[in-house]
Amino acid sequence: MESNPYQSPATPEDFGQVEFERPTNKRWVIFFLACGTSWFLYLHRYTWNFIEPKLTDEYGLSKTETGFLGSLFNWSYGGCQIPSGMIVNWFGPHLFLGLIIALWSVGLAMQGMYSNIWYLRGVRIFFGTCQAGCYPALLHVTHTWFPKSSRTSIQGWVAAFFGRGGGFMSSILMGSVLMGFFALSWQSSLFILAGCGLVFALIFLLMFRNSPVHDPGVNKAELAIITEGESDKSQAATKKMLPWRKAFKHWGMRFFFFQQIFNAGADNIFSLFMGSFFLTVMNVDIKQGGLLIGLPLLGGALGGIFGGFLNDLLIQRLGSRRWARTSIGFTGNFMGCVLMFVAISQKEPLAAGLALFVVKFFSDWTQPTVWGTCTDLGREYSATVFSIINTAGTIGGIIFPPLFGVILDRFATKEIRGGAEVIIPNFYQLFVFIAAMYMVSAVCWFAINCEKPIESVASERGEKVSS
Repeated sequence: MESNPYQSPATPEDFGQVEFERPTNKRWVIFFLACGTSWFLYLHRYTWNFIEPKLTDEYGLSKTETGFLGSLFNWSYGGCQIPSGMIVNWFGPHLFLGLIIALWSVGLAMQGMYSNIWYLRGVRIFFGTCQAGCYPALLHVTHTWFPKSSRTSIQGWVAAFFGRGGGFMSSILMGSVLMGFFALSWQSSLFILAGCGLVFALIFLLMFRNSPVHDPGVNKAELAIITEGESDKSQAATKKMLPWRKAFKHWGMRFFFFQQIFNAGADNIFSLFMGSFFLTVMNVDIKQGGLLIGLPLLGGALGGIFGGFLNDLLIQRLGSRRWARTSIGFTGNFMGCVLMFVAISQKEPLAAGLALFVVKFFSDWTQPTVWGTCTDLGREYSATVFSIINTAGTIGGIIFPPLFGVILDRFATKEIRGGAEVIIPNFYQLFVFIAAMYMVSAVCWFAINCEKPIESVASERGEKVSS
């Protein structure tokens, strides 16, 4: 009796039979689960744009102190990147992602239960720990579940569009809707958003599977589409691990690491201080502020999609993965640098929001390229490589937010508003500093050769990876 392809794993030898059956579409279920995970990650993380000004107004914390709180998230987020990537490579992303979504949702709610500064420091560390493994796991998902020819575009949708889209909707939902339209407190708003995250975690656990190879909802025709002849796809469940120290023997990986420190480090201004910029400096109300704070994130979402498609197109036209990725990486960061000076000159809130929209469009169109470069360098060890690169980004998140706070405090002025003296941070010097960070990141792309995978360097040196 012929075996049922829904009950047993498909093998490459079976692919000759795929023309007789229509492909199933389980990969698109996985796609929407991955997009939802990325969306909730940023939805919850970017609530800090409203928490941070409230901590200043209600508890008297300075920008230096709130900048340090922002960096504490990155301390734990960065410290858990590499262990998370190794765990995902070893055990798969299913239970891991479902668990951390639930835990970071709890951590979000805990940020609304302020009692003292030490409690909030501990909560920020916990929140960063829980979110740390999300993108290393999602990179593993895109490598396992989607064909190489469209992977960068898929990664653009998952990481850039839905991730940045979650950040955009964070300001809309929490600021304009919950705190503005419904006049809820910031604490109650956090509890509602946390509850939505817990519901999604349950849905994820019920519907997600680690590998198309052993998923009964994937037939041989769909598996043939997913693999595109990649031999490591048929071994997606194999437990392999790349010792992270060996990754740094790759010359391009060193510059890749360095550029991400500055690129992702600059991004912290959008997650930590946009609330202060629009609500305090531009003096807009909470309803309008929700939209303006979210505009740069919407730009990043659209830029990520455009950058992903453009990257795949350039690979086809140029015939070189290296120069396609370098072109996208350099251009995006260079334009981000130039356009920060346009944003500096804007005096009206809407004009400033639109300028920052364009800055984020270009800076974030590099994100699918970062993901794609991780998969090119890491291959089947892509989750580990991405965890290393994400660690670089969080090193930037550790170093720069306190420095951002110091700059804002150093050049702050005082004004009388509503009969009370208010401290107004000056963002001019900070925007110039961000522009310089983008330029450093742009130059680094010329030293990154994604066509030479890390494993090939290890093989040339006579080294082995764990399996």
